[in-house]
Amino acid sequence: MQYFDEVYRGTPPWDIGRPQPEVVRLEESGAILGRVLDLGCGTGENLLYLAARGHDCVGVDFAPAAVRRAIEKAAGRVPMPRFEVRSALDVGAALGAFDTVLDCGLFHTLHDRHRPLYARSVREALRPGGRFFVLCFSEREPAEWGGPRRVTRDELRATFGPELHARQIRPIRFETNFPDIEGHGWLAEFERLPGERPGPGAAPTPPGTGGDAR
Repeated sequence: MQYFDEVYRGTPPWDIGRPQPEVVRLEESGAILGRVLDLGCGTGENLLYLAARGHDCVGVDFAPAAVRRAIEKAAGRVPMPRFEVRSALDVGAALGAFDTVLDCGLFHTLHDRHRPLYARSVREALRPGGRFFVLCFSEREPAEWGGPRRVTRDELRATFGPELHARQIRPIRFETNFPDIEGHGWLAEFERLPGERPGPGAAPTPPGTGGDAR
């Protein structure tokens, strides 16, 4: 936590001062539904955009400096997103049920031991029929500049497949303010199916026809 809190006292490479283009594309296509939870919301750019588009938005981040800046940015805006200092690993149903859960750059920072807890927390936060979108760096991103972990399609399926139904996993590009970052990533879309209650050890649901989830 100390690292991220210190980074947010300046401008992190991922804080581009506007929503990620992929988030804008998802919203404009109608993929983002209803009430939105942003896990690892940072300084709130994605949620400020989505709130202005009419969504009821809640953001959580475990870095107090990030949340303070998000609240400052949101001051005076109507509607105003709600921001909280909270771990994404245990959000669950504590903040109510959401139609959409968004992760734009959090998952690739998690340790292996935290991934099952995170997947369960995401599922519990979603209404039946709700969608989860995760944007993370892929194995195509060069390693020379360091940064967070690179993630494969198989890792995404292995982490979220036991809890959620995979709709699509496709390549994207992150936008950053750091020239050495090429931004190769994945956009994965998962759904909590209506009436389905898979347990932690359940087999992954077969991919849907909405995209390439291989």
